[in-house]
Amino acid sequence: MHVTKSKGFSAHTLDANALKSFAHPLRLRIYELLDERGPATATGLAVLLGENTGATSYHLRELARHGMIEVAAGMGRGKEKYWRVVPGGFSYGDPPPDAEAASALEVLLDDLVRQRGAELARWRQGASRAPAEWVEASGFGRRSLRLTVEETAELRDQVLEVLERYRTVSDGRQAEPAEGREPPAGHVVIHFDVLPLGAVPEDDPA
Repeated sequence: MHVTKSKGFSAHTLDANALKSFAHPLRLRIYELLDERGPATATGLAVLLGENTGATSYHLRELARHGMIEVAAGMGRGKEKYWRVVPGGFSYGDPPPDAEAASALEVLLDDLVRQRGAELARWRQGASRAPAEWVEASGFGRRSLRLTVEETAELRDQVLEVLERYRTVSDGRQAEPAEGREPPAGHVVIHFDVLPLGAVPEDDPA
């Protein structure tokens, strides 16, 4: 997933209707599970979520209708469908003028903050049980800089260019069977934020 206004990246930008459709707790969770665990069926997702298959099937179709997920080719038997996240991720784009869509965007951004907090906490709690080579490859980073608007945008775009390069590598592996990969690939999450907090007016003292 990408949340940026920068240009030149392959992420699919959600329109107002897609934003309103996506801002649903179960759809958010289904997308999160597909992104984290890989292709799954409506039945498998129903078990994980404690829902019935009819509900997960409906929400999967809604996500697919807006181009966020797709049927994973070559998987499943008969009418069984495995769904996967569409390669390239998506972008929320510019704030929409539609008030309902703008409200949906706020829900989605709040959920993104929640997801990031949960992922950071999960790694902090579980890193001691992870293989040493993965711990050594991981990292936390924070910098507080003094930059102009132009420098800030340039930094953002340069980092996103690097992420885009590795996203292309990752997307190429979606069609490969996990067994027999050398070296083996794991699910890696990268958090990247550019927050010009100095541009936010401070609250007046009480």
